Order: sequence, then structure tokens, then C-alpha cells
Amino acid sequence: MPPTILEPKPGVDMGRVVVTVEIANVEDLDRLSRGELNSAEVRRSTVEALVDTGATFFCLPQSVVDHLGLPFDRIKEARTVTGNVSLNIHRGARIEVQGRACSVEVMALPEARQVLLGQIPLETLDFWVDVASHKLVGNPEHGGQWMAEVF
Repeated sequence: MPPTILEPKPGVDMGRVVVTVEIANVEDLDRLSRGELNSAEVRRSTVEALVDTGATFFCLPQSVVDHLGLPFDRIKEARTVTGNVSLNIHRGARIEVQGRACSVEVMALPEARQVLLGQIPLETLDFWVDVASHKLVGNPEHGGQWMAEVF
């Protein structure tokens, strides 16, 4: 059974951008493509994430990371509002936001923390935060189209 995810709180999350993120285990998707798993066996979760340009990674509570079976990669020092902490980084997540998808590393957060969609996946998905409308939009520098920059 998938873990419970904290929903945005009316009044508290007003003015902030929250999006639905579908997450799947990349190894499971690879096994699905080889016919070793069926679609129902792919570990997935759907969460509501706060778009946080101050965060670096896609961040999930540890219970969601465990549910998805994401493999541990390393420990990373992270600066938080309460000070520096060591957090686990896991690999092998595929996320989809508003029809755009990419593979990402995941920073595991303590339980009861809100899911965060940070700067690295935002850049990869070529999204821009429309502060005035409180929504995530395609990068206006690219006409809203999903584009990569290579210089």
C-alpha cells in the first residue's frame, strides 16, 4: 500500500505552486520493457509536490522512497532552515509533471515533510515558475516548448 502523502493545506499553501508528480521506479520500467514485469508490478506513486526553486533535488519522505524501492546511492550534506543535516540520495526515479518526464535522483526527507520539486528537475523539464499566476509553465524563453540548451 502506498504511503500517505501530505496534501497542501488551504490557506497555508496559498500563493505557492503545488503540482501533481507521478513517480516510477526506473529499474521496474526497464524490466517492464523487457517483458520481465507487467504494468501492475511497476512500483509507482502519485504525490502533490511544492515547487521549490530554493531546493536542489526532487525530495520525498523516506516512506515513499521505500515504497518505490529506490536504491541508495550516497549521503549528501544539506542546508535546511533548521541547520545542516545529512540526507540520503537515492537513484532511479522517473518523474512526470504536466506531460514532461525525466529520470532524477531523489533526496530522502524525514517523515511528515512536504514533497519538494527542486531546481535540477525543473531545469531538466524546462519549467518556469509563473509567480503571478501561481503555476508552473513551460519556459517562456523557449516559447513554452520543452527544449534543452546545449552551449
